Amino acid sequence: MKPVIALVGRANVGKSTLFNRITKSRDAIVADYAGLTRDRHYGDARLGAREFIVVDTGGFEPDKPTGVVAEMAKQTKQAVAEADAVVFVVDVRGGLSAQDHDIARFLRTQQKRVLLAANKAEGMQESPLLGEFYELGIGEPHPISAAHGQGIRSLLEAALVDFPAHEDTFGDGPDDHRPIRLAVAGRPNVGKSTLINAWLGEERLVAFDQPGTTRDAIHVPFEHNGQQFELIDTAGLRRKGKVFEAIEKFSVVKTLQAIADANVVLLLLDATQGVSDQDAHIAGYILESGRAVVLAVNKWDATDDYQRQTLQRSIESRLAFLKFAPVLQISAIRRQGLQAVWKAILQAHASATVKMSTPVLTRLVHEAAEHQAPRREGRFRPKMRYAHQGGMNPPLVVIHGTSLDHVPDTYKRFLEGRLREHFKLVGTPVRIEMRSAKNPFDAKGT
Repeated sequence: MKPVIALVGRANVGKSTLFNRITKSRDAIVADYAGLTRDRHYGDARLGAREFIVVDTGGFEPDKPTGVVAEMAKQTKQAVAEADAVVFVVDVRGGLSAQDHDIARFLRTQQKRVLLAANKAEGMQESPLLGEFYELGIGEPHPISAAHGQGIRSLLEAALVDFPAHEDTFGDGPDDHRPIRLAVAGRPNVGKSTLINAWLGEERLVAFDQPGTTRDAIHVPFEHNGQQFELIDTAGLRRKGKVFEAIEKFSVVKTLQAIADANVVLLLLDATQGVSDQDAHIAGYILESGRAVVLAVNKWDATDDYQRQTLQRSIESRLAFLKFAPVLQISAIRRQGLQAVWKAILQAHASATVKMSTPVLTRLVHEAAEHQAPRREGRFRPKMRYAHQGGMNPPLVVIHGTSLDHVPDTYKRFLEGRLREHFKLVGTPVRIEMRSAKNPFDAKGT
């Protein structure tokens, strides 16, 4: 699973600037949920072949007993608890403060890998001002400039020194005998635990506990009708004797890690609550990660006709970007509709790992161009010559030709529809990449 780095420090030391620099200004997932501040952001980042999650926190005052600041401190402490490494950001130009000492005192008690980032140190790598930060007892300060990008790489390399490159095993074909990695995602109290316990309690399921990683994530291998699965826990599953006890505990980090580590994600919605902002955030992350997805609407039996119609319209509008995903109505507590869920999961995995031959893909692309050619951009009309498969989970189709640099997304969606129709792809995103051959005449005169 991806390691987690939390950025901690007092207000206005440059944590958010550092966050944007590390994530290359990608939009962070915002956990808009009761008890969470909007200052706590989660984002994906990469350093070479290593992928990791970055958590940005609000200004940290660990000893404040009440008020908004105390709530921010609570969320920062949660971020530290979830993290594998903590970057303590201080301001070189502002100097050392009593609040920095309070934060350092708290971090020293957490038994976490802590790195001291001395921000706003552009042109001050050898400055004697860095010396005073040794008083914090955190170790040697890393001089950085989040605004100018100086020293960031060496800081991240030090933070990730104990974590190998993230192994991407999602391109494995369907003939591999590896179990299907399944993550159940959704906001708290949506019924994840009830559903998981219903699965593990069925006589046809064989399950056992497997030790988790350093982040205490639980992987539960189990079997359903002869198919091997590996459940990646997002609901706080724990083993207590021979009884599986599910604890509904909100953790964005665990959800992001589970989605990134899965082949198929079952996104659970609450029929009585509708589609929330957090549901949309999780769905967006699933799409961005390229994972196959099945939507299951739980507590369907607890709704009336009006609620069901409202929910269907909400799904169509707020989750329109997942229109390729099957939507199933279930009741986990009554064990209704669960068999259809298994069928949809297997179908989504089969679609995500489908093998597409180059001749068939090329023929489909040519037929699509004959039906509707891409519009001209500039001097030349785009011409698609051949296509081949570039990856699985999600399926990646690479199209080669000339003048393809400006083919619009609308035309790619048109091609995607033709591919879905031919290969009967359900529950998986499809990515199309255009590669233009180099024009030898572009460099004339050189």
